[in-house]
Amino acid sequence: MQMSLEEEAGRLLSAQGRSVACAESCTGGLITNRLTDIAGSSAYVHGSVICYTNAIKQRVVGVNETTLAKHTAISAATAREMAEGVRKIMQTDYGVSTTGNAGPSASEGQPVGLVYTAVAGPDGTKVVAHRFTGTRSGIKQKTADVALKMLIGALRTSKQA
Repeated sequence: MQMSLEEEAGRLLSAQGRSVACAESCTGGLITNRLTDIAGSSAYVHGSVICYTNAIKQRVVGVNETTLAKHTAISAATAREMAEGVRKIMQTDYGVSTTGNAGPSASEGQPVGLVYTAVAGPDGTKVVAHRFTGTRSGIKQKTADVALKMLIGALRTSKQA
């Protein structure tokens, strides 16, 4: 039987003695929910911030006001700062972030389905833009899937493993 993405991420985090925290906007806590569905996840999940507003992105995870003004909340720059910020404040090996527009209408001039995922870790930060289609719930699920795949990829290729 194949492992779920959250099981594989948990297996790798446990095996490497690593930790993770999430800063979620468009996924509203879905990634953290999936990670914490795994028994024993308290050993590697340190916490999560649902930063749905720009004010929380700034005050809690440290996204720069200039970044939001110049690039908007739905941008690679914001996703990067969210992942790096949550990693710093939660003192984890990895920070995972999501920001985007799950719909049903355009937001901040950005189309429905445009999302950014980021993973910050000991080997740097990777940010990826995605264009998903489907329902709001479907876009959230797809975003959580790609974020977990990015975390798994970072864990598998870590020079520090």
